[in-house]
Amino acid sequence: MVGEEIRLLGKVIIIGKIETRTGLSIGGSRAGLEIGGVDNPVIKDVEGKPYIPGSSLKGKMRCLLERAERKELTTSLGKARIHVCEREDDYKKCCVCKIFGLPGEKEFGGPTRLIVRDSFLTDESAKRLRELPTDMEYTEIKFENAIDRITSAANPRQTERVPAGAEFNFEMIYNVFCDDDKDDLRHVFKAMKLLEDDYLGSSGSRGYGKIRFKDIEVFWNPIKSYESGELRKITINGDNKTPEELIQNFDELKGKMGNEV
Repeated sequence: MVGEEIRLLGKVIIIGKIETRTGLSIGGSRAGLEIGGVDNPVIKDVEGKPYIPGSSLKGKMRCLLERAERKELTTSLGKARIHVCEREDDYKKCCVCKIFGLPGEKEFGGPTRLIVRDSFLTDESAKRLRELPTDMEYTEIKFENAIDRITSAANPRQTERVPAGAEFNFEMIYNVFCDDDKDDLRHVFKAMKLLEDDYLGSSGSRGYGKIRFKDIEVFWNPIKSYESGELRKITINGDNKTPEELIQNFDELKGKMGNEV
C-alpha cells in the first residue's frame, strides 16, 4: 500500500445509536456563563443541545485499541500521548496507525481509514429531555464534594451531565483501499466494544460515561455505486446490531464486501 498507487475500493458506512447508560460529561467552554453557573459544562451545539464530538469518540477508540494491541505511546498530542509508527515496515503491520491515521509529516503513511462524525441527539431524546424535571433544558447537574486530603476542607463543585438514557445518532465512515483494510475493519468493532466496557468523556472512575452502541447498520458502498448513485443499498451486518455480534460474525460480514479490484 505504502509507495503504491492508492485506489479507493469502497466505503463502509456504520450508523446507529449511542445510548448513555450513566451520566455523560464531555467538557465545553465556560465562556459566557453567568456568575454562579456550573463549574464543568458539557459541550453543546448552536441550539444548546449536548452532542458527542467525533474527535472525542475517535480519540477514545484509538486510545483503547492502542492499549489492547500493546502499542508503545511514542508521541505527545496535547496532554496525551499516542502511538505513532516511526518506520514504514511497522506502519504496514499496524492496525492503529492505518485506521486512525498518522501525523502529516510522516511521508510513508497512507490515508486515514476511519472518519467519525459528530453525534447529535435524536429528536425523540431531545423531546424527552426537555420534558424531564432536570436542572437545565437538556442536562442535569451533579453536585460533588472534593475533599482536601490534608485539611479535610470540602470543595463543592457542580458538573453538568447528559442524563442516562439519552440517545445520539452516530455515523462512521471506513475507507477500504485494499483487502487488508477489510480485515482491519474487525478492529473498529473491537474498539467500539472496548469503549462499551470503559467510559466516554470525563470522570469515568466515578461512574460517568458508560455508553452502548445499538441498532447498528453496516452498509458496503463499492466504488461503482458512486457512479450509479445506488448508495447504501448493500447491508452487510444482517441481524448483528451490536459490536459484540459484529465481532462474532465478522467473517460473514466481510464476505459480503465483494472482491473489487
